[in-house]
Amino acid sequence: MSETRTPVSPARILVVDDDPTVAEVVTGYLERAGCAVEHAPDGPAALRRAAERRPDLVVLDLMLPGLDGLEVCRRLRAAGPVPVIMLTARGDEEDRITGLEVGADDYVTKPFSPRELVLRVESVLRRTRRAGAGPVATRPVLRAGTLAVDPVTRRAFRADCELALTLREFDLLAHFLEHPRTAHTREELMRRVWGWDFGDLSTVTVHVRRLRAKIEEDPARPRLIETVWGVGYRFEPGGGENAGGKEGTTAGGAEG
Repeated sequence: MSETRTPVSPARILVVDDDPTVAEVVTGYLERAGCAVEHAPDGPAALRRAAERRPDLVVLDLMLPGLDGLEVCRRLRAAGPVPVIMLTARGDEEDRITGLEVGADDYVTKPFSPRELVLRVESVLRRTRRAGAGPVATRPVLRAGTLAVDPVTRRAFRADCELALTLREFDLLAHFLEHPRTAHTREELMRRVWGWDFGDLSTVTVHVRRLRAKIEEDPARPRLIETVWGVGYRFEPGGGENAGGKEGTTAGGAEG
């Protein structure tokens, strides 16, 4: 007997950009990829539409009139978990890093390839929808010291207090707990956690820094997520309990 599958509804994408040409191009590519797309020309409109019907993902321009993209991202994240991909001008590295630090999952620099943007959107959506897939329900809760990560409910706890993690922060923490005491390069983390073979590796660096701020006793002297000199990062399950934990070291291609 053939298996009956429930059709998957189109992903709802909110595109926030005050440039009508960019918005039209992005909307067209996403619609051809099977998404249901809504456009907001500014920050207040984006927040209103997100409140009326929460999107599955937001494509958010950094430079918006009135309420800029950083503030829009902060307010979206404060209202609840929603993946955000930020559009930024080429060369504005400080703003891109700030965007990641306020909760954006990634950024794409202008001028950009619309196909690249679609691929990144699809990558994020695959991870958000995978949480409800059948095989995931068999995965056990991951534990390390006072940390507990439930891949089924996508909830994480530290000493019984729930952690407010973004999509990528959760995936990164789960990956570390699944592969303890293993040195990972940032390129490997980009492939395994983000699902990309390309991208700015500073994305990984910023997410590690954000994650440390939420799980370490002293983020300036990380004992759980250690920096491995010249390689990348390693998760030490007992790091939080070691009185003589090592301070993260910045070196080569692995910034602490």
